Amino acid sequence: MIEDDLRAAFARHETLTPSTGPLRVAIDRLAAVRRRRRQRFQAAGVTLALLGALGVGVPQLRPDRPAEGPSLSGQPAGGQSGALNVLLLGVDGFGEQPSYRLADSVLLVHIPADRSQPYLISLPRDLEVSIPGRGVEKLNSAFYSGAGEPRPDLDAGYDLTRRVVADLTGVRVDAGAVLTFAGLRRITEAVDGVEVCLPKEVRSWHTRRTFPAGCQRLDGAASVDLLRQRRYLPDGTLDRDRNAQRYVAGLVRRAAAQDVLTNPVRLAALLSAAGKGLAVDDDGLPLTRLMAVLPELKNVDPVGLSLPVGTPVGNASRLPLDPKQGPEFLAALREDRLAQWVAQHPEQVNSVR
Repeated sequence: MIEDDLRAAFARHETLTPSTGPLRVAIDRLAAVRRRRRQRFQAAGVTLALLGALGVGVPQLRPDRPAEGPSLSGQPAGGQSGALNVLLLGVDGFGEQPSYRLADSVLLVHIPADRSQPYLISLPRDLEVSIPGRGVEKLNSAFYSGAGEPRPDLDAGYDLTRRVVADLTGVRVDAGAVLTFAGLRRITEAVDGVEVCLPKEVRSWHTRRTFPAGCQRLDGAASVDLLRQRRYLPDGTLDRDRNAQRYVAGLVRRAAAQDVLTNPVRLAALLSAAGKGLAVDDDGLPLTRLMAVLPELKNVDPVGLSLPVGTPVGNASRLPLDPKQGPEFLAALREDRLAQWVAQHPEQVNSVR
């Protein structure tokens, strides 16, 4: 009897229940958008990370930024005529699962407005910075703080690091990517090895491999092994940053020699080789639009630079910004006059070949 009464009550009020059709449509639309965004995140990550490493930036990748307005270089922020800055984070993940926590390689690729040549600026992992919610810490811990646990979020880790780097340098970060060593290994294999020129011998603390002084072509495993080294190097992590610049320069030369930079088919094939080893924090852009930036570069050989730092501070071995050269360098970066700064400080240029 109670069951019959309940059925009758539901029947009387059924006409008052709003239709579920619009709700279902909204849910399906949201799910589709999220699926497309995940697909764009994976595809764009492969594209932008490598193009960033090759010294190619693309502005206005984040949808929450205004399409108009002046950039720090005085050029329209929505176009491709101004200076561009691409942030690359290298994370040493063992295997395909995101078990990494720290971004041990932080590289800012600066493309001047005159498109003369790219500048690879290493930001030391131990650089003393202010991290929102954490206070003063090392730069590499920004990725850890943003990515979270137990399963790190590459997007969130990059986003917090981007904020820290933008605050530190005072420049807008137009694009960026997170690269794992697994993806780097596959890219190296796809171009049949990368030539790296070392000023001094490097011994691997991990594999006991010896990398002699001079130029040598490295396969994927050897490239990853070299880029992990810091313990036996005179300047530790600073020397590791310089070796990362040498690797990127070698990758640029190798890709140019194989006509990868100007051939969309070959570039697409190389990008696909990285697989899940690359990810980007943006909403994606067509490869054809990214390719349009490449011919503008007058010289693809990058200039290797390091942010000037002082001596380590305290037991934490944090590196402060050099009190004199640091602000001067950052001012030159913000004002897009690194060529002038390099001419005045040739000793600060890192040899990449």
